Amino acid sequence: MDQDKEPVDQPFSESYEHLLDDYSHFAPPTADEVLQGTVLSVTGKDVIIDFGYKSEGIAPIEQFQTSSGEITVKPGDMVDVMIDHGGEQQEGYVLLSHTRAARLRVWDNLDKAYQGQLILSGRVLGRVKGGLAVDVGIEAFMPGSQADPRPVHNLDGLIGQDIPVKIIKLNRRRGNVVVSRKLAVEEEANARKSSTLEHLSEGSVVTGAVKNLTDYGAFIDLGGIDGLLHVTDMSYGRIGHPSELLHVGQEVTVKILKFDRGKERVSLGLKQLEPDPWESVAERFPVNARVIGRVVNVTDYGAFVELEPGVEGLIHISEMTWSRRMKHPSKVVKPGDQVEAVVLEVHAKERRISLGLKQLEPNPWTTIDSRYSVGSVVEGRVRNMTDFGAFIEIEEGIDGLVHVSDLSWTKRVKHPSEILKKGQIVQAVILNIDSSSHRLSLGIKQLQPDAWETYFQNHQVGDTVHGRICRLASFGGFVELAEGVEGLCHFSEVPGYSGRRGSEGPPLTVGQEFDFKIIKMSEAEKKIGLSLRAVADDDEKTRLEDYQRQAAAATTTIEEVMSLKDRNLE
Repeated sequence: MDQDKEPVDQPFSESYEHLLDDYSHFAPPTADEVLQGTVLSVTGKDVIIDFGYKSEGIAPIEQFQTSSGEITVKPGDMVDVMIDHGGEQQEGYVLLSHTRAARLRVWDNLDKAYQGQLILSGRVLGRVKGGLAVDVGIEAFMPGSQADPRPVHNLDGLIGQDIPVKIIKLNRRRGNVVVSRKLAVEEEANARKSSTLEHLSEGSVVTGAVKNLTDYGAFIDLGGIDGLLHVTDMSYGRIGHPSELLHVGQEVTVKILKFDRGKERVSLGLKQLEPDPWESVAERFPVNARVIGRVVNVTDYGAFVELEPGVEGLIHISEMTWSRRMKHPSKVVKPGDQVEAVVLEVHAKERRISLGLKQLEPNPWTTIDSRYSVGSVVEGRVRNMTDFGAFIEIEEGIDGLVHVSDLSWTKRVKHPSEILKKGQIVQAVILNIDSSSHRLSLGIKQLQPDAWETYFQNHQVGDTVHGRICRLASFGGFVELAEGVEGLCHFSEVPGYSGRRGSEGPPLTVGQEFDFKIIKMSEAEKKIGLSLRAVADDDEKTRLEDYQRQAAAATTTIEEVMSLKDRNLE
């Protein structure tokens, strides 16, 4: 009866799982299935691998060696393998291929990257026709136009580098892969730019790398976006070119001065990270203080002196020497000279300091009253001439003006060059001294007696003088009486001239010489009135008097004759 009993059945699910487990050890893998195995041991020729299915396989050691012969695996490592169905078992081991498995794994990864437009890392192997060969697990092709967002003239510079790439074309059946570094770089740059733009704000301090240098500044890569660091914002000191302070690739910390998010424009500053030296310049360089600096620039109007980095003062040409004859500041200083100067003015807001050199020496005008007096004769060199006169330097820093009216008593001088020459040594008389205004009036004609004064001393109204008509006016003729002395004979003082319309022209001509009678004299106005009519009247009067004397004499003679006749008759 016990024999007729049926065995107690095990639960169906447990029995089914047990059968599946047993079967899995015997079901062969598919032809293209990639298996993961564990390295059991490494011999001189092979690598023994447990790939499951209660089997062990063997793969050639060459598939696990680098080009230099170095073995890349050790017992316990997990590796990808495939059953090499084209081979035969060796010593009970299944022949495996790691190379085929790795290649299939690479293609799977490349396909995922292509479908997902992911960025891969590849190593540039070398030049090929039209571009570069890139190792992305297999050898891929990168056209030259896809090497960089900007044109690259020398692709050899990328050989041997690890670069980011994106797959732009993939044909697994033909084994072709085309990659682009350009797209990968642009995507990374856009990602960095988006991240950077989120964190940028005016006034913040950021770090970037110098990307490019120009004459006017430097472009700083802040992470996908470039900012301009202008040369004027690099240092408070004088900079001729940005290369004096920065070089390409240098990492710098800068301050964001302006940020236009819409136009993606960023203005940067480097000097703004340090205190502005002009804020306390008045304390360090007070007025009248003596300072020492270096001449950094010389212009037509003066010289700029660097007192400290970022602080410059101007020595105007008028503050270089007490003399007025200096033509150009380069006659006194040149770039690179170290000079001592006096602080004249400080304008911190305008960032200006006025300096002086001549203030280091005594002002010759302060003692001119004790060294010279009005009326004294001095000697100097003609330094400059203008329409109104000539400047004569009588000593260093002291120039006197000879007005054109004080050049000659006798000549009508229109320009000083008629009497003087530049550089000529002349004597002059001091006419006036104004030390407060730094003015000295000189005269050259005063060295000789005044011709008018002498003439007035030797002549008076009523005198008859001889003269030559030197020029004519509408009202009369000017008569040269002596050198530098002229008189006027009005036409009304010329006999026979009526002045009526239709009458003959002027009765006088230039060059004629006559005797004139002085009818008016004004020494203060230097005017002498002459008359030809008075001379004629005098001549007529003289002739009448002579006639009368002769007639009287004749009458006397007749009376004497008659008287004598009468006496004889008696």
